[in-house]
Amino acid sequence: MNKPNNEAWPRWVRDDNSVVSCTEKVKVMTENFDEIKQIAQDAFEDGLLMEVSEAQMREALHHLVDALVNPYQKNH
Repeated sequence: MNKPNNEAWPRWVRDDNSVVSCTEKVKVMTENFDEIKQIAQDAFEDGLLMEVSEAQMREALHHLVDALVNPYQKNH
C-alpha cells in the first residue's frame, strides 16, 4: 500500500531514545498508522458531509487520541 501524499511516519524510538530498527516492527507500525489515517480521514469526511463542524470533528479526533490508555504503563 502506498502512503497517501508521500507522508513519512516518524522514526520510531523507545523511551530511552534508542531507535526501533527491526524491519518487521517498523513495517507493522507503518501499516497500522496508514490504516488509522485512512479510517480517521473517512470519519472526518463523513462528519463534514453530515454537516458537523470541521472544528468539532478535529476536536473529537484529538480527544479520541488523548483518551487512549497505555495498558503497559511501567511502575517507577
